[in-house]
Amino acid sequence: MDETLSGKAWKFGENVDTDQIIPAEYLVTADPKQLALHAFEKVRPEFSALVRPGDIIVAGRNFGCGSSREHAPLALLGAGIKCVIAKSFARIFFRNSINLGLALVEADLEASDGEIIAVDFKNGRVSNETSGSKCGFSPPPDFLLRLIDAGGLIEYTKSRL
Repeated sequence: MDETLSGKAWKFGENVDTDQIIPAEYLVTADPKQLALHAFEKVRPEFSALVRPGDIIVAGRNFGCGSSREHAPLALLGAGIKCVIAKSFARIFFRNSINLGLALVEADLEASDGEIIAVDFKNGRVSNETSGSKCGFSPPPDFLLRLIDAGGLIEYTKSRL
């Protein structure tokens, strides 16, 4: 995984649950591209049409709360989301995301839709390149970065066999 990445922000509030990320009626598939077509459909209907590979979600506390479905991070990956930055994450969403290869950062970054966000994983810094606001976070261990780079736990394990 690149030690740094940047992308356009999608701003969300607090307590974004997995039903908001991917509504339950679309849980009949585990295809990330199909799920991406319906990501945030009921709360941000424009999301699937406007999201671009490399975009970054910036949110408040408790992102990914609700059910433990893996479909939520799969939908974000299918949409091309590179990273989610939030004040905090629901525990099961955090683990599912890491297992599937979605980078997460716990940080309190101010951002608005469309602003350019840069993440420096090695040094634990995230910045809003548009507004100039910055904050720190605990850098993930190298192992975790390798796992994300491999595409998640299963792909990492396959590469090690």
